[in-house]
Amino acid sequence: MDWRIAVALDVLAWIILGVVVGRYQAGRAPDQLSRTGLFTAMSPREYGGGWYRRVLKVDLWKDRLPDAGTWFGGLSKRHLPEVGEGGWRRFAAECLRAERTHLAMFAALPFFALWNPPAIFVGNVVYAVVANLPCLIVARFNRARVMKLIARSGGLA
Repeated sequence: MDWRIAVALDVLAWIILGVVVGRYQAGRAPDQLSRTGLFTAMSPREYGGGWYRRVLKVDLWKDRLPDAGTWFGGLSKRHLPEVGEGGWRRFAAECLRAERTHLAMFAALPFFALWNPPAIFVGNVVYAVVANLPCLIVARFNRARVMKLIARSGGLA
């Protein structure tokens, strides 16, 4: 396949994948959004978000990222929601949804190897990292912070 066609197919595939995965995750039931799994479980060092602040300096760059959380009826993660919007638990669920969305984008990478020559596939890997890893980090950071708030409130939030 000509490299120009491969790149055009890549761009189209990333756009379609982003919309489909985002829409699918937005349609999940709230109880599904509260269960963590192998890749979404928090380690004790993440709790509260301090590790993200100290090591990754996330406070310095997180506000520069886009928030597409509202595109399919979700909740913006720029501010904690009011109690009427579901409060802190809804915010934690939305952060988990964002994590799953960006993890799914990484999981799709092997399919790009089907039609791309190695050099262009490496470009897709770089794109996936640049486009998804910062968003994944911020979602985990926000979830770690709000989970600490929920725990401090005795689970009442």
